[in-house]
Amino acid sequence: MGSDEAYNFVFKVVLIGESGVGKSNLLSRFTKNEFNHDSRTTIGVEFSTRTVQLNGLTIKAQIWDTAGLERYRAITSAYYRGAVGALLVYDISKHLTYESAERWLKELYDHADPHMVVMLVGNKTDLAAVRSVPTEDAKDFAEKNSLLFMETSALESVNVEAAFNTVLTGSYTVYSEHIIPYLHVLCMCSLPSGFLLFSQA
Repeated sequence: MGSDEAYNFVFKVVLIGESGVGKSNLLSRFTKNEFNHDSRTTIGVEFSTRTVQLNGLTIKAQIWDTAGLERYRAITSAYYRGAVGALLVYDISKHLTYESAERWLKELYDHADPHMVVMLVGNKTDLAAVRSVPTEDAKDFAEKNSLLFMETSALESVNVEAAFNTVLTGSYTVYSEHIIPYLHVLCMCSLPSGFLLFSQA
């Protein structure tokens, strides 16, 4: 796709979670099909895009990787606004990263649209031999908080496509229900930040 006129929608999706859970490699795997074994802690925010075809629509996904370190959270909080979807990532081999999920979820909802699609993602299934977060526990937490849930491996490229595409598809469904029925009334003047509608070429 060479121009914005070719996109139906532009969706902003944020990656959140503790430092070291693999957010940057999930971003890299989805947008570039790459994995960096020497990945360093993200300072501030990284941003990348990928255009996907879902349900006959062309969606440009803007994926934002927010820093996991506490001292940078004040900087990145502004980047939650305008997002239509989020992946809340923890490391299945580090229980502390899972324990912080509730705090991250609260921060997300403090800054983001309450209708946004959120998926809890247990990353690094390639470390199943040292798993410390049972899958069923995470599923229960996701169900309790009305989140989607999936386990992934950025290293082995397992479920990465499925995770992002599920969030993007869900985002379209939610926003088509909440926004599109009112487009004629609003004259397309009041779409939420991050939800950009383009005419087809």
